[in-house]
Amino acid sequence: MTETIADLIEFDVLGTGDTVRLGTARTLVAGYTGRDEAAVRHHIDELAAIGVAPPSQVPMLYRVDRATITTAASTPIRSRHTSGEVEPVLLRHRGRYYLGVGSDHTDRRLETVDIGDSKRACPKPVGSTVVEIDDWNSFDWDACHARSWVDGKPYQDGTLAALRTPVDLLGIITDRLGDEGQDLICFAGTLPLIDGEFTPGARWEIELGLPDGRSLTHTYDTTCEGV
Repeated sequence: MTETIADLIEFDVLGTGDTVRLGTARTLVAGYTGRDEAAVRHHIDELAAIGVAPPSQVPMLYRVDRATITTAASTPIRSRHTSGEVEPVLLRHRGRYYLGVGSDHTDRRLETVDIGDSKRACPKPVGSTVVEIDDWNSFDWDACHARSWVDGKPYQDGTLAALRTPVDLLGIITDRLGDEGQDLICFAGTLPLIDGEFTPGARWEIELGLPDGRSLTHTYDTTCEGV
């Protein structure tokens, strides 16, 4: 089946003038990607206490529809009980790797019923600019700094040092799902919230600072439909 322009999502490659156009791709949201497995288990226990079922595997890989990935500045949602989270996004296109920034916007009420469904219930906003990564082994992942704001209030702030590295995560994906070289979009995990509480806001700003001082950013507004 031939993909049309409308089926593609387009990214500008930072500092190069190049463009990446992704169509069909394996699209995943990786959860529980903390490097400290004891801390991850503690977090799972905390979530269980409020009714969120524990994952069957750690880390957990949730499949989402590629069509839900969007660079739009306005994101429609179907529930007021949603919130975003800044995440590094790993991309592969025609064998070349890129790093972007996205928001794992999630239905928090549905999350207590089925985490996979809660992630599939919302669009997944991503920034329209990515940076090419020639070699994940030499890329200073731990020096990347992620931040987010909701309605102008700081929401998350920290480095990626607590998250599994791309080499580790990509290896897990291959081990579990196989690898036929297809294009890939993978949300790679998030940071703790500054105040520890999910906030359903209207305007979300996300930023991923790179080791060389440049940044990947995205801002989006949510519009609640049919509620």
